[in-house]
Amino acid sequence: MQQEMDSHRSRLVGGVDPSNPTPLYHQLFTLLRDRIFDGAYEEDEKLPSEQQLVDLVYRARARGTRVAAQTRTRPVNASVHGLFENVMSLGETTRVRHLEFAETGAPSDVAKTMGLALGTSVQRAVRIRTTPDGPMAHVTSYVPADIGRLYTQQELTAKPLIILLEAKGVIATEARQTINAISAEPTIATHLGVEPGAPLLALNRVVKDSDGRVIEFITALYRPDRYAYRMQLSRSVDDGASLWQATDTLNSI
Repeated sequence: MQQEMDSHRSRLVGGVDPSNPTPLYHQLFTLLRDRIFDGAYEEDEKLPSEQQLVDLVYRARARGTRVAAQTRTRPVNASVHGLFENVMSLGETTRVRHLEFAETGAPSDVAKTMGLALGTSVQRAVRIRTTPDGPMAHVTSYVPADIGRLYTQQELTAKPLIILLEAKGVIATEARQTINAISAEPTIATHLGVEPGAPLLALNRVVKDSDGRVIEFITALYRPDRYAYRMQLSRSVDDGASLWQATDTLNSI
């Protein structure tokens, strides 16, 4: 039971804020809704038993509250061409403030994404990336514990993670990222200077090395007024079929 509760807490990052004027039941509704949509909770997985989730879950006798089928969104997969250049650009134009930096056991969604056993030790870092105009992004990253021990919090403050890994000899050869929109949870909204429930751009990135090992799993929540993700496309013809392919990606602030 305790392990189950710890798993729920790890996925409900930010929690509810009793001092916020938004009703607690609505904060909880928004929090769990976004966790269902972004895939933190799988189909038919048991949820905490809040009653305000009737639009997203169903009740089954003696089975508790579970995720309904077909609730997860299917975010568009974006190209990561030019990933290093874009990350370097962000590193040069923003500064970082750390909220967390520690080893922890991988919760179920993180373990599944990284191909690890539940509870495997990983390094978790949570930080705010800020522009001269104010906070831009809330970033949470996980790396295998043995890799996380290669660098310090101060080094991660100075360099973007993927660049820092390369400097330590951990070479990324493959990346997959998805982008969708979510509502700001109360605590994250406070860190980003927006109202609870405000729309945020959510970017999830999984990076692997040449052996197929996941060396980085990162979730970044961006203020859309301070960050945009743009793609440049080129047209090519292959076997008579006209195809549009990404030739560059540009992150703008």
